[in-house]
Amino acid sequence: MYKVFVNELPLFLTDQPPQDHAKKVFSLDRDSIFNAIEGLQKKRFKEAYIYHANIEELMNIFCQYIPRVVAAGGKVTNEKGKILFIYRNDKWDLPKGKLDKGEAIEDAAIREVEEETCVTGLSIECFLTKTYHVFKRGGVLKLKETYWYSMTTSFNGKLKPQLNEGITKVKWKGPRKTQKALKNSYNNIKILFEENEFTSKENSEH
Repeated sequence: MYKVFVNELPLFLTDQPPQDHAKKVFSLDRDSIFNAIEGLQKKRFKEAYIYHANIEELMNIFCQYIPRVVAAGGKVTNEKGKILFIYRNDKWDLPKGKLDKGEAIEDAAIREVEEETCVTGLSIECFLTKTYHVFKRGGVLKLKETYWYSMTTSFNGKLKPQLNEGITKVKWKGPRKTQKALKNSYNNIKILFEENEFTSKENSEH
């Protein structure tokens, strides 16, 4: 199952039809997909499901109508155990961005963290998970698939936000300030801080 956020509400792409008949279930065709997304955008319902018996085929067909954009980013921890956050569009976020043509995903994750925060000396510890959300660019709906990595660094220099990307602040945050920041963040970011979110299967696949 894939959990795709639309306006911070979940759209589940699933090969297991919900048993609760009250849930909003849509078929895998263009009109149904766009109706599900529009309903979530306008908050007509709190969640929606698109069902198909083959989960990978489901995602492939979904992406025929909602083109996929691949991005990568990092949950970065320094030697003091603090997490690196950026502030953009009035929300606390983690550094990430789309891949350049031909770029490896891990390379993109490190490059984006460096560009958006000026933090260097990054080392990838492990793959965390992929997150998904729908956004609109140039009037066209797109699906952002973001690969997230746990990173460490001993960097203790000056943090510099990438202003031309709309980032206005870069901060290291300890546990208390991290929890406060997550109250003004995105559901996809909150996922990265949930205990037991990542299975050994997910990590073994990457």
